[in-house]
Amino acid sequence: MSRRKRKRKFRQDSKPAEQVLSQGEIELSASSVEIEVEVETVASPAVMSAATEKAAPDSVPRTGADRRTHPRYAFTAAMEVVAAEPRARIKTLVRDISPQGCYVDTDSPLALGTTANVRITRGAISFEARARIVYNQPGKGMGMVFTAVEPEHHVTLDTWIAESRETLWLAANRRRSQRVLMKIPVQVSGQIGAGSLFEEETHTLAISAHGALIAVEAPVYRGQQFTLSNVQTKAALECVVVHVHKIPGEQTRVGVEFLLPNPTFWRVAFPPKDWTPHHPDAKSG
Repeated sequence: MSRRKRKRKFRQDSKPAEQVLSQGEIELSASSVEIEVEVETVASPAVMSAATEKAAPDSVPRTGADRRTHPRYAFTAAMEVVAAEPRARIKTLVRDISPQGCYVDTDSPLALGTTANVRITRGAISFEARARIVYNQPGKGMGMVFTAVEPEHHVTLDTWIAESRETLWLAANRRRSQRVLMKIPVQVSGQIGAGSLFEEETHTLAISAHGALIAVEAPVYRGQQFTLSNVQTKAALECVVVHVHKIPGEQTRVGVEFLLPNPTFWRVAFPPKDWTPHHPDAKSG
């Protein structure tokens, strides 16, 4: 019996490996923008957005509207839930929190639509509200939306949200992988105090897909919201102040996060999240 010899053909993918943008390959559509060749991290995700913020693991799945406008932040505190119907008292832990609600760990979540009084305690500070169950997962936990909050408790909630947002921003800033040091002319405008309006022409110090670090003269505070306009593209969006760094004799450095995700706002192609100077696809020359 004769045997035929077969030659094996090895197919080589004709598509070259996808190149990851290196520090010198940051693309920019606005020609007059000043670039400093350094890539770092500036903001989260925060957020933010599902992209702007980093949601706590296994947190409640959110609807499109909730995910866009009400990011949740990792937050741990003791919580007591008291429901009249059915008669139930649950002592548990909060997993994450937002201005509109929270997600809590519990093996026996309440039924959807159940209303309850909640009390969240962190250290010596407590927050109380009326809430409704909008999501439950047996053996894991439940999501709650706040339906009634007294003004003094709103202050507590706002403080916790601002602290959580800043913690996330600072953690992202330490990763130094996705911030682009870039000077872009911008305009900031908003309200100071009870009714005083301000408008200021300034520039960014660094940008990311989720926000920016900008220099401002106006007195701003953490948690403040204002409008940020890109002078070159005329695009504008709403931001929230997540970090304030005052330097004597210099403009205040303010970290801001977009309220809604807008990765194309700066017209810059940012490196992927896992990019580092040691990435195998990063160019060395």
